[in-house]
Amino acid sequence: MKKLLFVLVIVLSGKLMLAQTETTEDTSWKQVYRETATKVNDLVHTKLEAKFDYDKAYMFGKVWITLKPHFYSTDSLELDAKGMDIHEVALVKGTLKKKLKYKYDGWKLFITLDKSYKGGEPYTVYIDYTAKPNEVEVKGSAAISDAKGLYFINPKGDIKDKPTQIWTQGETEATSVWCPTIDNPSQKTTDEIYMTVPAKYVTLSNGKLMSQKKNADGTRTDYWKMDLPHSPYLFFMGVGDYAVIKDSWKGKEVNYYVEKEYAPVAKKIFGLTPEMISFFSKITGVDYPWVKYSQITGQDYVSGAMENTTATLHSSMAQQDARELVDGNIWESVIAHELFHQWFGDYVTTESWSNITLNESFADYSETLWDEYKYGKDAGDATNFQGMQGYLGSPSANKDLVRFHYHDKEDVFDAVSYSKGGRILNMLRNFVGDSAFFKSLNLYLTTNKFKSAEAHNLRLAFEEITGRDLNWFFNQWYYGSGHPNVEINYIYDDTKGEVKVVLNQNQKSGKIFQLPLKIDVYEGGKKKSYQVWAKNATDTFTFSYKTRPDLVNVDADKITLWNKKDNKTLDNYVYQYKYAGNYLDRREAIDFAATKQNDPKAVELLVQALNDKYYGLQNLVIGKLNLKNDNVKKDAEPVLFSLAKNDKKSTVRANAIEKLGEYENKEYASLFKNAIHDSSYSIAGNALTALGKLDPETSLTLARELAKKPAKGVLQNAIMTEIVKSGDESMAEEVIGGFAKMPLGQNKFQALGGLSSYISAIKNSEMVKWGVDEIVKFRDEIPEAYRSQTDPYINGMILKGILAAKDKEAKEFSSNTMLREMVDYIKSKLPESDKKGF
Repeated sequence: MKKLLFVLVIVLSGKLMLAQTETTEDTSWKQVYRETATKVNDLVHTKLEAKFDYDKAYMFGKVWITLKPHFYSTDSLELDAKGMDIHEVALVKGTLKKKLKYKYDGWKLFITLDKSYKGGEPYTVYIDYTAKPNEVEVKGSAAISDAKGLYFINPKGDIKDKPTQIWTQGETEATSVWCPTIDNPSQKTTDEIYMTVPAKYVTLSNGKLMSQKKNADGTRTDYWKMDLPHSPYLFFMGVGDYAVIKDSWKGKEVNYYVEKEYAPVAKKIFGLTPEMISFFSKITGVDYPWVKYSQITGQDYVSGAMENTTATLHSSMAQQDARELVDGNIWESVIAHELFHQWFGDYVTTESWSNITLNESFADYSETLWDEYKYGKDAGDATNFQGMQGYLGSPSANKDLVRFHYHDKEDVFDAVSYSKGGRILNMLRNFVGDSAFFKSLNLYLTTNKFKSAEAHNLRLAFEEITGRDLNWFFNQWYYGSGHPNVEINYIYDDTKGEVKVVLNQNQKSGKIFQLPLKIDVYEGGKKKSYQVWAKNATDTFTFSYKTRPDLVNVDADKITLWNKKDNKTLDNYVYQYKYAGNYLDRREAIDFAATKQNDPKAVELLVQALNDKYYGLQNLVIGKLNLKNDNVKKDAEPVLFSLAKNDKKSTVRANAIEKLGEYENKEYASLFKNAIHDSSYSIAGNALTALGKLDPETSLTLARELAKKPAKGVLQNAIMTEIVKSGDESMAEEVIGGFAKMPLGQNKFQALGGLSSYISAIKNSEMVKWGVDEIVKFRDEIPEAYRSQTDPYINGMILKGILAAKDKEAKEFSSNTMLREMVDYIKSKLPESDKKGF
């Protein structure tokens, strides 16, 4: 699963805002050991017949489950079956059914078998039931906002412009909301799923589509067969009015299910999938093991994406139009992430949620591997750095990667399991070398194929290949918590001709990390590399020289997961940018120079970095330029102008245009006017904003014209900003109506600021109420798991800000009863705590 933090961290107006909630921590769970589930019975095969009641959001199910006792004899069976109506439970023998006694508590089904079965002796039970997912309350997580398993989207078709769909989400243990099973990742089963749906819809499930049968009542029954074993949480059913775009890999089906309006761009979104399959097959030494690979999008999906075996489900946010894709496919890393799960998670599966690192850390790291392969080392390093920062900036640092103590299984889906785990794999790869790393992955996969595993299995694979004892690494990084916090100092003694590198570890926990480090010493234009180990609270490494080194570069490969204070000089960083070469070497130099923009050397470095070979660093520099500094402003201007006109990356051109807008130079007006019609939303949007600073009237005219056409992202926000500044009530349909039509997601959340400014500025009371209603509707549609983070912002800043503006108007024009009614209406939409003062 790809975790997307929907709005837990919100970037608005260049400021990082964190919604705060006060909680009293329950620590009793820390004493509970989460053991791997005991196997009494093993799943063997699951056959399901499913029919759907769209009006009631019910599923009528009949399931045949074949099992066998794991080892010891047993005369009973316990199944997970959440919130169902159970109509019949029977034992199947040939064509006969024998009713079985059972007890059901609404959560688990306890079945008494007809006899005691020996270990390995197969038997089949039949269950007739009704699943009622909307009547089940199951807690979600940071990765999954809800966990009711089976989702009916607009089932009655009464929401205009919203498709009718059905999709499932099994992880962690929600398949048992719609199919009785042993809902545990250590279980593996083959399956057959028969779905009866309205004939106008297409279906998707695990495995191969074997047949389709038209029924007399206008429905169709699709038969899907999965003949290789996988875990129940990876079961999938998808139904809807999709376009199916066909692709292939080595004769296997590779299909993309998208809403029909996105059919023309489906291959631009998902079309790298076959190349990804080839790449991942090559590096693992295991050819893609399943019969097909399909990807489908889902409206109102509760996560980012989910790696159901052979049938990945993506949020509808994956669907981007052609203009959005000009700036790059924002979903490409998610596509890679979910695909790598087909090996790490589906082919070999974590035996328990405590070991989720075996699924999610690998999938997270696949994003680095793919970017490195497809776009070069800088791109891979940038993705790795992003993951590093994602972990270091999280509140989860005190948690073990392999976690046997947790409050709820959903809690393990966090920055430790994803971002930290991915960076740990990167360190392990660097330590053992590429050849040993990928051979170890191959051994792990082939040894444990179609089975479940724990982190020790991974360690044993690496030890067998490398011949090294790696307990120290796994104990420190997998079975331990935290990371190093270090300070690095350099003491030069020209008389002795030596430099001492002093590395201090300053962890508050007192834990000391063992750190293999590469240190590069640059002297006289030549580089010497040294391998050292840091094992103490303070380590001192001494290197001889004839001429004082231009640079001593600790952790020269920029691999180590740590917080560091590296006490280098500006001259060191200038040299590092020019000669050390790695992405993070250059980024560190840029970051340092950005703090010294009164120094000509720093300015020179920043201006040089505007033409860095990697576009991500170009964009970083553009954002850090301080144009209030006259020297920076003067030296950067011609380079920014050149980038705005000529750079091959649209995002660089867009950011350069935005920066040029700060100059408010009328000579750039023609550049901005031309750029407004660029195919890139970001270029067009930044150009419109920049023009607005030079020629507000022309910018507003263009914004009104642009508002009549579909727009997204930066352009949509720029159009709204220009209209908001004018307070033009004739544009309410475009502004408020446009917001109403936006799908639930981050873009809509980020549009709240502009919308609230517009509502605050207009006078028409009906328009104000309409705008407020749309904000409230959006607020209430946000999944419950996120509401504690989003409500304080939407209520306390957006709605309360509109209320404050209208309350001020009402006090200025106290005789206007309509204004007072408007204030009361807005207040009625707020919780009591936010009404104070009005």
